Amino acid sequence: MPDSGPGTRGSGPSTTIPAEDVTRWHARIADDLRAAFEAVLPVGKYTLGVQLRAFEEEYAASCDTAHAIGISSGTAALHLGLRALGVGPGDEVITVPNTYVATAFAITYVGATPVFVDVDPATANMDPGRVAAAVTDRTRAIVPVHMYGQCVDVDAVRAAAPEIPVLEDAAHAHGATLRGRRAGSLGELAAFSFYPSKVLGALGDGGLLTTSSDDFDASVRQLRYMGQAGTKHEHLVLGYQERLDEMQAAFLRVKLRDLEDQIAGRRRVAARYGAWLAGTPVTPPAHDVTGRHVYYMYTVLAPRREDLRAFLEGRGIGTQLIYPKLVPDQGAYATSPWRAADDLSVARSLVPRLLCLPMFAELTDEEVDRVGRAVRDFYGVG
Repeated sequence: MPDSGPGTRGSGPSTTIPAEDVTRWHARIADDLRAAFEAVLPVGKYTLGVQLRAFEEEYAASCDTAHAIGISSGTAALHLGLRALGVGPGDEVITVPNTYVATAFAITYVGATPVFVDVDPATANMDPGRVAAAVTDRTRAIVPVHMYGQCVDVDAVRAAAPEIPVLEDAAHAHGATLRGRRAGSLGELAAFSFYPSKVLGALGDGGLLTTSSDDFDASVRQLRYMGQAGTKHEHLVLGYQERLDEMQAAFLRVKLRDLEDQIAGRRRVAARYGAWLAGTPVTPPAHDVTGRHVYYMYTVLAPRREDLRAFLEGRGIGTQLIYPKLVPDQGAYATSPWRAADDLSVARSLVPRLLCLPMFAELTDEEVDRVGRAVRDFYGVG
């Protein structure tokens, strides 16, 4: 484990360590964010302007895709992605039960049925070995979710169901890779969220879809702006008002330039945590042997989780519970159709042990050491 320095063991907290904090990043790039604001303000065009076009080009390049389409939120991106794939009433879409409800809600929005498959016990990602058995003649798409910042093995998912298109839910995975390829380039389409606390977050809501298909690009662009295809007031299909606005695009352009440094910072924090957790009963996130984990959350499996959480709080350390109830157990799905392709026993076994330790790129080594020492103290590990 790292050297925590003198006086750390047994000492009370001098400051609170938040579970997440975007303000430190924003403070460092505040002048650039203000300049982005000043660039947009006098133009007078705040939707579908030069900032959005530039951000879309830059983000597509970062994902190695031909296209990126700015959307108002990650949820809307999933919804429009399914619409572009032609998913509708009577269809089924395979996904996982331990995700944010937006993944399943988007499936329900288009009138399809979410079909949940169990997850890998090490990564909490979709288990490709369970996909083939979930496919029926009604399956129209698969939505693997890159949980906590590590890519699903999309290659294995596609091999299990080669005729079924894949829409990546990449809300946690900005900059993550699988075998050298970027999240966003692994399926026919990929949906990103720019919720403020994400690895790449806006200063409000925002989302985006990536694709290398010209047809999907044209379809999504039409859907996001009221079904228009270049001619205003000519509404060719039932569309939506789901554009990413100019101001958020300008802010995201600033933050995209800093993304690699952010990922490096998160990976530094994760590596230091890993050293501290060695020899404790806590299971750290699985090693990213096939790609780059970007650690949107540092999600561990912890025995006596609630007691540990209270202990850390007493030391001035914030934690989070990510998705403490499976999607099919939510009240929204008491009446909305869904199907489980298996018993979901792995996902259920993870829920009471999941805990997110503080994670953001600006955490100092001293702060990480305080967290690590506190965990060791709780479990009585010297």
